[in-house]
Amino acid sequence: MTAEVLVEKKKLAKPPLDVHRLGDRVLRQPAKRVAKVDAEIKQIIREMLQTMYSADGIGLAAPQVAIPKQIIVVDCQPDEAAAAPLVLINPSITNTSRDLVTTQEGCLSIPGIYLDVKRPGRIEVSYKDETGRPQRLTADGLLACCIQHEIDHLEGVLFVDRVDNALLRDQELAKHGFSTKAVKPMTQR
Repeated sequence: MTAEVLVEKKKLAKPPLDVHRLGDRVLRQPAKRVAKVDAEIKQIIREMLQTMYSADGIGLAAPQVAIPKQIIVVDCQPDEAAAAPLVLINPSITNTSRDLVTTQEGCLSIPGIYLDVKRPGRIEVSYKDETGRPQRLTADGLLACCIQHEIDHLEGVLFVDRVDNALLRDQELAKHGFSTKAVKPMTQR
């Protein structure tokens, strides 16, 4: 993490960006590639991190805050001040393991709902970091799950679209005041 986009891991009374919720059309729009990592992109990254920490999240994609750009931020250790968050610009999954793991997922855009989703247990991803340099990463466990979840956002896909248990999903959505019509069920990758 470069000093240019470094932020303190703390909750702000008024986060800089608003997280949009299930049902908002902005969440279904595919994001555009970032051509150049400049001062504007670095400011977006800073504000995304501040917003993510303020909402007690471990991942945030730019479309969730109405920015249609391929930028995601991830921090699976938000309570560890020394652990730097990951910034992935134009991320692309280049390889996945055959084994699928089921993990309970939640989303800042669908607060209060946690449901099981099956995803590849290990992934390889290529991306640009916050300085614009190309990077590659192999991830498993929570980090792999989180990166896949956030990359889905860049494609207009939400985790509830991947939930196999439609009955439980629909009950949970209704219980939390979300419309089941906002779900677009899909098959696994």
